[in-house]
Amino acid sequence: MSPRGRPRGFDRDEALREAMYVFWERGYEGTSLSDLTAAMGINSPSLYAAFGGKEALFRETVELYGTTTGGLTARALRDQPTARAAVEAMLRDNAATYTSSEHPTGCMVVLAGTNLAPANRGVCEYLVELRRENQEALRQRLHRGVTEGELPGSTDTAGLAAYYVTVLHGLSIQARDGADRSVLSAVIDNAMASWEPLTGQSKGVAPG
Repeated sequence: MSPRGRPRGFDRDEALREAMYVFWERGYEGTSLSDLTAAMGINSPSLYAAFGGKEALFRETVELYGTTTGGLTARALRDQPTARAAVEAMLRDNAATYTSSEHPTGCMVVLAGTNLAPANRGVCEYLVELRRENQEALRQRLHRGVTEGELPGSTDTAGLAAYYVTVLHGLSIQARDGADRSVLSAVIDNAMASWEPLTGQSKGVAPG
């Protein structure tokens, strides 16, 4: 054992990834320390020495999620050339990963802590803030669509962002409930069919 209680050969990055999968699958309160230490291949003193405790570990796993699997929304908003393309890529890219067999289904930020005991209020507020930040990032991308002339000036960017984020969160819940990618794709098809009515655009025609 090392001076800080870590076993020889301890791979912090790999242990963190395994902890992320456990929290993602079982949620914050549904995950025990024994669940974590078993998945990470370390004992409790090692976990506290390396990560500072369960909540600190959880927050770090959420950060890891955001830079890996959970980074698809930010990528879509950053890389797509139009607001419409950004929204569609956000929905379709996330739907693909929500239903992947390579990791737990759905979105960790949506599913890991929506209902928590008062003692874990900080965890709940942390996840709420992350979801709000994603919605605000989408609103800003839609506002950019207005300023660039893609969307009419009358577009309710806040309402539109709230709508599509609600769809996104619903896709996560559907995936956790067992819906496959074809089901989620049909939902997205309908959501994108709403784009023109919601923005006041004629289909395929940019605002003049």
